[in-house]
Amino acid sequence: MWRWAVPKETRRNRARERSRETHPLRLRRVLTVLVVLGVVLGGGLGFAWWRLEGNIDRVSLGDALGEEDRPQKAEGPLNILLVGSDTREGQDLPGDTLTSGARSDTTLLAHLSADRERVTVVSIPRDSMVPMPPSCDLDTTKDLWRVQQVNSAFSMGGPACLVATLEADTGLFVDHVAIVDFSGFREMVDALGGVPVCTPVDIDDPKARLRLSAGRHTLDGTQALGWVRARYTLGDGSDLGRIERQQQFLASVVQEATRTSLLLRPDRLFGFLDAATQSLTTDEDLGLGQMKDIAQSVKDVGVDNVALVTVPVETYPADPNRVQWSAAAETLWQTLREDRSVTESEDAGEPTPQPSPTPLTVSPDDITVTVVNATGVDGLAAAAARALRVQGFARVTTSSVADRPDGVVVAHGPGAEEEARTVAAAFPDSGVEEDPTLGDHIRVTIGAGAASVVEVPNRLGSEPLPRSRVSAPPPSTTIKARTADEDICS
Repeated sequence: MWRWAVPKETRRNRARERSRETHPLRLRRVLTVLVVLGVVLGGGLGFAWWRLEGNIDRVSLGDALGEEDRPQKAEGPLNILLVGSDTREGQDLPGDTLTSGARSDTTLLAHLSADRERVTVVSIPRDSMVPMPPSCDLDTTKDLWRVQQVNSAFSMGGPACLVATLEADTGLFVDHVAIVDFSGFREMVDALGGVPVCTPVDIDDPKARLRLSAGRHTLDGTQALGWVRARYTLGDGSDLGRIERQQQFLASVVQEATRTSLLLRPDRLFGFLDAATQSLTTDEDLGLGQMKDIAQSVKDVGVDNVALVTVPVETYPADPNRVQWSAAAETLWQTLREDRSVTESEDAGEPTPQPSPTPLTVSPDDITVTVVNATGVDGLAAAAARALRVQGFARVTTSSVADRPDGVVVAHGPGAEEEARTVAAAFPDSGVEEDPTLGDHIRVTIGAGAASVVEVPNRLGSEPLPRSRVSAPPPSTTIKARTADEDICS
């Protein structure tokens, strides 16, 4: 049967009309889906922000420190006090009543440089004996403070007392405080997917509930908590050994967070932040927005520019089970006050002879010298004596003492200043002093940090100085730091 055929042009026109009729409907549907998706996502992000912000407890510092408003710096270095505590574990302490009774297990001071190119994390040994207000009465004048164990400041007077103590003893202003409860520590580590560590020995610590064989391990949250708390069955049982493991752990966390896809996985990131904020108490001025701004400001800091350092300490004379900050501690605090790097020495490089301001007037072969080794390093005085003899100092003897000073001191008797100047020219950065008990000879005391002997301008002979196989230990003011990019087994 014959059918009438619809012309092609007519069919095209009808198709266009149907398309024009359905296109607005399709477009409306797509727009509706996008709008709904945007609302859901926006609401989800809003809910996430609200949830994380609500997780954080707050503690007021201004009132307790006697300052109505703690100054907030928009620029310049930033110091954040980080306290690891069991504040909320088995307790119900809202942030604004966190004033006493909580125990601080770990105390860190994070220094962010003004240019935000460096981060220095300082571990403060909990056994440090430092001046603090008696009974944490912050109205007590500084001259009435007495030496107490630093972690008792948090127990007696909460974060305000600890802030006041550290600000007075370090000269650094603490901009913010963050207290992390160990009860949420496990979830934070698990959200990262575990953290690698390395132990050179087997660990069996019942108190920390940690058993590990020697070698590398990836710890889950429970194991990690034992790792940072283990103390009595490892090394000498001191807090310093535990701090070293904690610093290794921090370095590993930094490495793990930067090399994993944590920031690219919203689910994992939210899980980590949710666990972190649920275990967090901060000062009133450190909210989620401020944390985001701080994180954004240091986002380009490489792991090689994150330094981990422990406050240098020595045995506390009144109690060998406690420590006190050594002379190097003041070097550390001054370095941070001046916003300098703790890993870069300003005096790097080999010592070079420095020309004397006036010509030396006494020849080396006319001088009697005694070189005293005050470092405890065997052979150091003998090495210095050899380097003097090849320059014409023919009368050189050696001895040692039990004292451990820093640097080099050239001592002389009355009227022997010129002889002392010739000897001092061989010891870079040496000090010169008069000792009335000395006769006609010069005494050189070599302490920690002493440089190798150099040539004096009026030396005799041309034999090169012998290479020394020993060197003085670093001075007591040397800051020892590791960076977060170092191998966790180093």
